[in-house]
Amino acid sequence: MISPTLYSSRTDEWPTPQSFFDQLNAEFKFTLDPCASAANTKCAAYFTKKDDGLTQDWGSHRVFCNPPYGKTMRAWARKCYEASQQGAIVVLLAHSRTDTRWFHEWVYGKADLRFVKGRLKFGDSTQFAPFPSLVAIYRPPTVH
Repeated sequence: MISPTLYSSRTDEWPTPQSFFDQLNAEFKFTLDPCASAANTKCAAYFTKKDDGLTQDWGSHRVFCNPPYGKTMRAWARKCYEASQQGAIVVLLAHSRTDTRWFHEWVYGKADLRFVKGRLKFGDSTQFAPFPSLVAIYRPPTVH
């Protein structure tokens, strides 16, 4: 069972439910996890906190991004958008906070949105998250 601190403000890390990831991976065939550790990565290529995925080039990867859900969410949403403009396909899993500035600046109108029905159980928890989630899909500009 996941530590109770996961459901408090003491942590901003929410491990992606494997079955949820598997469904998205079947569709997108991810190649990069920029917010991972060796223990929880979802892809062969990944960046850890020490690597700082925000400063790395995501190239033309197919990216699954479940970033820390704290003060850096705006920076991660921006990075997802900017990486897509450089050729990556990026799928961002985030808390559904449609009233926030980061959502309106870097998600709404820039990504295709899917709202998750119900609430996810992150990691190996038996409890649902205290927030709803969304999936934002950023695609590279089309070449004409």
